Amino acid sequence: MSRGFVKEGDQEELPMIPPRADLPPGTVNFVTEFGYSQLLAERDQMIHERDNTLISDENENRIAVNLINAKLQLLLDRISSAKIVNLAKQPKNIVRFGAEVYFKVDSDPKIQHYQIVGVDEANVAEGKIAFTSPIAKIFMDRKVGDRAILKLGKAEKQFEIVSIKY
Repeated sequence: MSRGFVKEGDQEELPMIPPRADLPPGTVNFVTEFGYSQLLAERDQMIHERDNTLISDENENRIAVNLINAKLQLLLDRISSAKIVNLAKQPKNIVRFGAEVYFKVDSDPKIQHYQIVGVDEANVAEGKIAFTSPIAKIFMDRKVGDRAILKLGKAEKQFEIVSIKY
């Protein structure tokens, strides 16, 4: 049927779907086993939410289900592209994906740490940074005692790796 014969009130706008964490085109979607299990749990939660959406207004219900389905499709795409990295097989003395990197910044004696994880499991508040982040990139392939410099405009921060754990 032509769109000309549809009542104006029957036309739905496409739902605005917030994007998932940025994964640059052509970048392998590395995840830890824990990160993969989180993606699967998120999928199960979305399916449960979709299957149990009961809004009395049929139109509102359809819009809510369509929104969940759109988010679910983005998630399923991310799950299908995931490549699980076995952290037990990573070299113990070199920073690679999954490493917990303990470091000092500049002359500050305080030791900080981040774990380098997949883009969907990154959470700075939990000490997890995406492998695509600038800090993770300067740490990659370095060893204990190595120094890495992160340029922040005209300023620089120097990071000294103190220890590496998997």
